[in-house]
Amino acid sequence: MIECFGDSSRGGEWAAVRLRVDGDRIVEADAPGVARDLAGLTLLEAAAVGGETLAVDALANAIGPVFAAAPSADRIAVAMSGGVDSAVALLRSLPDAVGVTLRLWLDPEGPDSERACCSPASVIAARETCHRLGVPHVTLDLREEFRRAVVAPFVRGYARGATPNPCIRCNGGFRFAELLAFARSAGARKLATGHYARIVERNGRLLLARGVDPAKDQSYMLASLDPKRLARVSFPLGEQDKDATRAEAERAGLSAARRPESQEACFLAGDDYRSFLGRQGLAASDGAIVDENGRELGRHDGYWRFTPGQRRGLGLAVPEPLYVLGSSPATNAVVVGPRESLARRTITARGRLYADAERVEAKLRYRSPAVGASVETTARGFRLLLDEPAYGVASGQAAVLYDGNVVVGHGTITAAD
Repeated sequence: MIECFGDSSRGGEWAAVRLRVDGDRIVEADAPGVARDLAGLTLLEAAAVGGETLAVDALANAIGPVFAAAPSADRIAVAMSGGVDSAVALLRSLPDAVGVTLRLWLDPEGPDSERACCSPASVIAARETCHRLGVPHVTLDLREEFRRAVVAPFVRGYARGATPNPCIRCNGGFRFAELLAFARSAGARKLATGHYARIVERNGRLLLARGVDPAKDQSYMLASLDPKRLARVSFPLGEQDKDATRAEAERAGLSAARRPESQEACFLAGDDYRSFLGRQGLAASDGAIVDENGRELGRHDGYWRFTPGQRRGLGLAVPEPLYVLGSSPATNAVVVGPRESLARRTITARGRLYADAERVEAKLRYRSPAVGASVETTARGFRLLLDEPAYGVASGQAAVLYDGNVVVGHGTITAAD
């Protein structure tokens, strides 16, 4: 027998719930504001109970840390963000579905936290979508775990002069690890998400592949997801475009059909990453902007504010365009040069190949086109020999390797020549 407590507050109002739980069943409940008596319900059944918003939020906070359910061969756990994509993934997973939302750390000083996929408002929107469809919803409060696993490495990466991609670390690593662990505790055979990606079989093994809508494809962001986990994962939206998703949600009468897109790097809460890093301890410090020969061209206030390929914000009065080539944490210097000096043909990455490959299409930034390359394995990952030069390659970014539409490798860039 364990006792559980959860509370929630907003706008000066407060609600609290106390439960006594034996196994996966509630024995006693003090839960004013929920729609029915919880005593005698399983935790799964209680997770579908509605009522006053704050009271239901408090109930979710009480249930989340201890949630468990008996296994069901038909149950699907659905990752819910509060947006339209996860809402339609839920529709596709009925009738035996359970929704789950991860509450993640947001910078409290950010200007627009409500648009983040893990904000309190998004958690409530996700829960309301589930309850409208009669589906249980569970909230997992992972704010501190997320801060340690994703936010802290992001800050450390910039401190050492790299350009890390926190969304890949979150989506393919932290988030899926937590969601799949939840699916097991929820007795679900699969985890479904609203990502625009697909799972294909190649030579007897499952691999991640691009979604059919190139404008929404999220395979790059999911590329660090271990293929061994794909047997328990489903991407119901991978075969359609965003317009079809919104139309499906509209037909079902879901309010999420009109919800705006969430932000990238959600923990920034709508802020610029430079301002965020300053608040996280990366101090402004006067330094030199130099050319490739070490000649000083200007000054800056922190090497970590600059990333390879950057052109704007240099503040230099020079006749020809100059780009950031790199920076030195040791000397606080930023090196700039002409665009041709950005060209890189050899990329070294820490990671692994998921399938045998000698020729690949390598995508080196989320918004950059893929480039043909030869690939060879190394002791810690792989090396790419690009068919044509890439510009603005930065250590800390992801190198995602494709064979056609199939992801055959992923790594974090460590060097580029």
